[in-house]
Amino acid sequence: MPDRRSRGYQPSWKPQASTLELLAAVDRVLDRYTAQLPLTIRQIWYSLISDGVLPKEGRTYKRLIEVMGMARRSGRIPWEALRDDTEIRAEPAFYAGPDDFRAALRQAAAEYQLDRQTGQPLRLELWSETAGMVSQLRAVAGPYGVPVYSGSGFSGLPAKRAAALRTAADRRPVKVFVVSDWDPSGVHLFSALAEDVGAFAAVDAPGIEVVFERLAVTEQQIEQYRLPTAPTKASDNRAFTGTSTTQAEALPPDILAVVVREAITSHHDPHILAGLLEREERERHDLLAGLGLQADSEPD
Repeated sequence: MPDRRSRGYQPSWKPQASTLELLAAVDRVLDRYTAQLPLTIRQIWYSLISDGVLPKEGRTYKRLIEVMGMARRSGRIPWEALRDDTEIRAEPAFYAGPDDFRAALRQAAAEYQLDRQTGQPLRLELWSETAGMVSQLRAVAGPYGVPVYSGSGFSGLPAKRAAALRTAADRRPVKVFVVSDWDPSGVHLFSALAEDVGAFAAVDAPGIEVVFERLAVTEQQIEQYRLPTAPTKASDNRAFTGTSTTQAEALPPDILAVVVREAITSHHDPHILAGLLEREERERHDLLAGLGLQADSEPD
């Protein structure tokens, strides 16, 4: 039997009235979180649940995936509004010619940036259980020089050892902020990260303190923001003190951004950062001048 699923672009797609209502609700979510785009489909789903548009059922999530797929194929929803992170790329670097290379060189100089954690008393990292949230978290953490990592669930052994090696290379105390689901899996992920990274660091970076802190989701956030919950799975026997579960993507993106920003700034000296940014701007200007360019000029 032939596969009748839609392929390629679908400009003639004519959604039914119920689908149009759903798309209008999605538009409202995307407008609300313009500053946090792109969103994952699961974040949109949780927003629609909180808005009373959809019930929290697996069938509604499956339907949303299908609708969003057709909406993108038809041009109804911009491709750039959603984040999938299912693609892995390994593309060679190349240039169309010398002019293209010079343009790339100018762009690199214009984006010159120092390590913005230089001089700070702590080195900060941000870990996300969900890979699809990395771009949002990076938008908040990037201006402070805080890297974002994701293990797409249980982080692999090399990632944990790499965290310890970063600690050894830097020699400052480290605080690792973690964004993960509030369920047995997410809680175990947090404890496994803290214990394993700490054990590696004890050998690779002896005497350097590594502290893990859960930023989201917490029981307090679940109650404060009335996040959608689900019962724990009877088949999961791992220790869990909660009475229900909530995924990290249920926390509204703008609230998550505030949580992350406040956590970072509470450990950052703004005067040190301001001085570093001044130096960064001077050096960026010097680089551009050395290339015979200005920050707002176009390459020949």
